[in-house]
Amino acid sequence: MLPLNQNGESMIQGVFSIEKAMKIGAGTTARRVRQTMNYFVQELDDGFVEIQPLSSENMPVGAKERITRDELLKDYLPNPELYKEVMTRMREIRKAVARGDKFRKRGESFTAEFEYNKALALDEMNVRANFGVGMCYIQRGETEKAQEVFERIIRIDAAFEDEHKHLFNEYGIQLRKNGMFAEAADYYNRALELTRKDENLFYNLARARFEGEKYAEALEAVEQCLALAPGHEEGARLRNYIKKKNLA
Repeated sequence: MLPLNQNGESMIQGVFSIEKAMKIGAGTTARRVRQTMNYFVQELDDGFVEIQPLSSENMPVGAKERITRDELLKDYLPNPELYKEVMTRMREIRKAVARGDKFRKRGESFTAEFEYNKALALDEMNVRANFGVGMCYIQRGETEKAQEVFERIIRIDAAFEDEHKHLFNEYGIQLRKNGMFAEAADYYNRALELTRKDENLFYNLARARFEGEKYAEALEAVEQCLALAPGHEEGARLRNYIKKKNLA
């Protein structure tokens, strides 16, 4: 049974469809067609509804949008059959990722990779599965494969959202510990494209730059960390060390 919203109504969760006019071509060959767009929908506690487009594999991907419940019910049509399919695939992915996490924590990276790849076969942009398989490669020192996964991860905005913070931090640490300093720096810079107000991101960027012997860039990043959080002890120690040793 679904929980109730503020008005005592069952909160909406499902797949909804809408027809949208799309422009195809350009100039004299341009024409407008109507296309059905499918969205995964979840009602939020604040009375708004969050909608996210479905991919061609019928998985939620891309940016989420907030609309009102009334807008949803007025303009969109429910698609219960597609919802069943989406939920079945999401359950299979969650199970595969959970098994992958379990095996990776045991140190069984090849078995973990197999499970993560099961999830990626259903949704190649799944954040947890991409992080998981990437960490398997890093831990085994398979740098080329790790690089391929890294390039995929930095294109996924959702990888840098708060709900994946633990995995995000673990992945960045693994990059740095395995000598992938340039990748670690690119990773933190990608995160900073989405938020410039996180002192720990600047500190982690500084650490990656420092260990990659890019001392001037490390100092710049740690100064930005301390501008946001003057009491950041690790940042202050790193800045003082760089200055004391005249590294930058």
